Amino acid sequence: MGNGIKQFFRETVGELRKVSWPTRKEALNLTWIVLLVIGAMTIYLGVILDSLYTMFFRLLLGA
Repeated sequence: MGNGIKQFFRETVGELRKVSWPTRKEALNLTWIVLLVIGAMTIYLGVILDSLYTMFFRLLLGA
C-alpha cells in the first residue's frame, strides 16, 4: 500500500516537471484578460439582461 502512494507522488512530480509553465509576464497578461472578461460579463448579465428581464416581467404582469 505504501509503495503505491510513493510511486503515485513520484510520477506526479515527474509529470509536473514536463509541464511548460507560463512566464510571470504571460501569467499576469492572462490574468488581466480573465478579469476584463469577467467584468464585461458582469456588466452584461447584471445590468443589460437584468433590465430587459425587469421590463419583460413588468409588461407581462401589467405592473
